[in-house]
Amino acid sequence: MREPRDVRRQRILAVVSSRGEARLSDLADDLEVSVITVRRDVEDLAQEGKLRRGHGVARSVGPVERGAAPAEPVASGGAVALMVPERHTYLYETMHGARGVLSEAGIRVALHIAPQVEGAERPLIERVLTEDVRGLLIAPRWRTRAEEEADYAWLAACGVPTVLMERRPGAGSALHAMDSVCTDHWYGIHLAVDHLVRLGHRRIVLAARDDSPTARALRAAFAEIAASRTEVEDWSVMLSAEGAGPGRAREPLDLAARLRESGASAAVLHGDVDALMLVQQLMDRGVRVPQDCSVVAYDDVVAALGSTPLTAVSPPKHEVGRTAAGLLLRRLDELAGTGAGPTQRVELLPELKVRGSTTNIGIV
Repeated sequence: MREPRDVRRQRILAVVSSRGEARLSDLADDLEVSVITVRRDVEDLAQEGKLRRGHGVARSVGPVERGAAPAEPVASGGAVALMVPERHTYLYETMHGARGVLSEAGIRVALHIAPQVEGAERPLIERVLTEDVRGLLIAPRWRTRAEEEADYAWLAACGVPTVLMERRPGAGSALHAMDSVCTDHWYGIHLAVDHLVRLGHRRIVLAARDDSPTARALRAAFAEIAASRTEVEDWSVMLSAEGAGPGRAREPLDLAARLRESGASAAVLHGDVDALMLVQQLMDRGVRVPQDCSVVAYDDVVAALGSTPLTAVSPPKHEVGRTAAGLLLRRLDELAGTGAGPTQRVELLPELKVRGSTTNIGIV
């Protein structure tokens, strides 16, 4: 299903805001639409004063931040490689957090985008490591558990200080002792469920994907938390979209039908774009948000930009990147002779941002 125009433009604004500036061709690739479509969107958004248009680029209307003068490099050597998946706005925010810390430390950042192909990271990293690279920050896509486990051994042996971003490898795996920074997604689901329970909701649906480590963590956390809350009378988990992936259509499932079948009055939806599309689907079928169904989104990249601003669990995306870069800088210091420190597996807590898509049950 093609994204509605309003959702697409919200994503454009989110990307431009996080980067400061974006080429129209890059936006077209990210959104999987033509450059002509993006150009038309950017022109309209510029007329509304929401961004500025340049020659082949879109720029944020906010002031450009000027960082402090570059510090002396932490250690001699080349760049730090920073790798994130293609078309992943959430992790782009993490990337910008990491880049800021490294730039302040006087370290050049070499950005690499992993395409949406199974096993894409390994050959890309092997090629990157033949260059003058002294460290690696990476957020592997890991669509399936099997794909994740297949990457453990070679990634652990890549030979340069490495920090994982928004990924938590399996206990006892080859990557267990690798530095990592991740959002505490269990706590994020706790915030969502607790908020809905306090509003009087007793039947709740989670609609989440199953093609990322975060999605798998959310599904497991929701099942555990919903089952343990005595106030929750009924809960269920469904896919927020199926058939997602390269060359396959993206078809949201029938959330309205699931709500009718289960009698649910609330839903937690992961991630933002799927949430906005599912909310639109609900409204098209006569289900009002929040009067008939309260909705909590999970990601908070563009949740606030919906026609009904969505209450959302907001992971500290930018801070995950900053913290990961700080851990890598510590490792580079150790290589310069300051001594080895313990491995750190850092979890940062998300927060709940209450907006207009949730209400007390029975209030219209």
